[in-house]
Amino acid sequence: MTRRQNRDTRPARDTRLDRRSGPSLAGRQAHGTAFSRQEATVDMGWGRLIFGQTFDDNRHLADAIRMEEEGKRDVALYLAEPHVLLSLAPQELFLDPSHTYRLWMDRYRPAPPRRRGFTIRRVRTAEEVAEVNRIYAARRMVPVPEDMALAFRRSRTVTQLVAVETASGAIIGTVMGVDHVQAFGDPEGGASLWALAVDPQASLPGVGSALTLHLAGHFLARGRAYMDLSVMHDNAEAIALYEKLGFQRVPVFCVKRKNPINEKLFIGPSPSDALNPYARILVDEARRRGIAVEVLDAARGYFTLTFGGRAITCRESLTELTSAIAMSRCQDKRVTRDVLAEAGLSVPEQVTAADLARAETFLAAHGRVVVKPVDGEQGRGVQVDIRDADTLARACRALSEQGVAGVVETFVEGEDLRIIVIDGEVVAAAIRKPAEITANGTDTVRALIEARSRRRAAATGGESRIPMDAETERAVTEAGWTMDDVPPAGEVIRVRKTANLHTGGTIHDVTAELHPALAEAAVRAAQALDIPVVGLDFMVPAADQPDYWIIEANERAGLANHEPQPTAERFIDFLFPQTATRRRSMPAQAEETA
Repeated sequence: MTRRQNRDTRPARDTRLDRRSGPSLAGRQAHGTAFSRQEATVDMGWGRLIFGQTFDDNRHLADAIRMEEEGKRDVALYLAEPHVLLSLAPQELFLDPSHTYRLWMDRYRPAPPRRRGFTIRRVRTAEEVAEVNRIYAARRMVPVPEDMALAFRRSRTVTQLVAVETASGAIIGTVMGVDHVQAFGDPEGGASLWALAVDPQASLPGVGSALTLHLAGHFLARGRAYMDLSVMHDNAEAIALYEKLGFQRVPVFCVKRKNPINEKLFIGPSPSDALNPYARILVDEARRRGIAVEVLDAARGYFTLTFGGRAITCRESLTELTSAIAMSRCQDKRVTRDVLAEAGLSVPEQVTAADLARAETFLAAHGRVVVKPVDGEQGRGVQVDIRDADTLARACRALSEQGVAGVVETFVEGEDLRIIVIDGEVVAAAIRKPAEITANGTDTVRALIEARSRRRAAATGGESRIPMDAETERAVTEAGWTMDDVPPAGEVIRVRKTANLHTGGTIHDVTAELHPALAEAAVRAAQALDIPVVGLDFMVPAADQPDYWIIEANERAGLANHEPQPTAERFIDFLFPQTATRRRSMPAQAEETA
């Protein structure tokens, strides 16, 4: 009989009990298991894995955890007596609120071969390591030093894989795995998965599950018996995915050291938990500095920050320090344009949408136009690249029927660039791209949009979704498809004309390559509007070229969209300069022009 057949002949209940009481679950002290390496740890770059079952003494284990390096995130797991361990250093250690899931390799089923639009392989170059660290930063994870990541290519203990988009060659996901046999001579023949991360901007589906199963196949080929992973207890979406892939929950516990990275896991509920991501990033930074926070209206993003006798009320990044005049200049796109034009900045031509005859003449003169509300945000009511009179009339009429004043503006070809200016300095710049789908050859356009929308919502805390509206249908139609078509695998279809995050768009940091002329124009625009915190929307041929048109100014810019740039830090520096911490260096050219 094979091992699988032999196991299957035993009663199911006995099998489950055997699996739930192995040495990795109950610990070395209970089983007297011998390992080839005593007090084993593995450096992953972002921190150490500390294998608790290889320690004879809880005090030694506690001391090992307390030796964590600054800026790292160690994990101690497979603990026989976590309660005893915590009692030895209750002010320094805490029980991680995560679950451990295990995939037994005799249950592993390789995914059927299909065209996915990406391949999976090991990291090869320093440039790829930089891309992996970019994804880590976007996911608020600790980066891995370049030399260590490159050394993993030759390691038998640590395996790092990346998902590479076939069409572009871009790195869109990564995962790390540890071979327990190589790490400490594990007699159970185990392995584990760590640091799974997918680029939140990736349009291709199934990247995370493919990386997970590829790593499982790698360990199966080595003859490993199981692969474990750790997931936060409240991450329902990830848990559902792992259970679908065949993982089972096992009673393995993690202990970590109390540090700034782990702070949210051990300080209890935060007043920011009910806030949206744009308010939460600011409140979390304030709390980190000891600034008192009072949430006034979580649903609308209002909160008050108090420090040293000074209290400032905010609505996300809009504060009391922005005057009513500055706010009104940004809210009315006609006024915004006039103020910026008077300051000598490049802005598109514009006419009112209320006069249809004039709007049609404007279209005839310019060929392509944009229709948008005078006072609007998040891309609502905006129709881009209108080329015919019928579409123009419908767009203008839709605004009129809603009682909304609108403008018709010349359409400017190029990249949608958002620049954040805080207190007269450029802090971040990012190219925003409209929502796209990548066909898999089996699903309809409608199903692909719905799936992409769910992934965007999950990646942005519910802030980004692709609306199933007339504007999406117009974009699909102009791309040559209907909502019920099944495009061939690999076909990329742009399903929105605007690049707003709230309508499914993605955002890509370009701060390091921002041309000095663009940084200078952004600062001048903020000065002309007399606003201390602003997000300026440019249309540009490219972020590293000097040509531009400024199309909007946003008095309540979403600072959470610009990681890894220190937007929250600079915002709190501006409000409470006495709490300013050491700033991360900005790109030299941006600093010079700001």
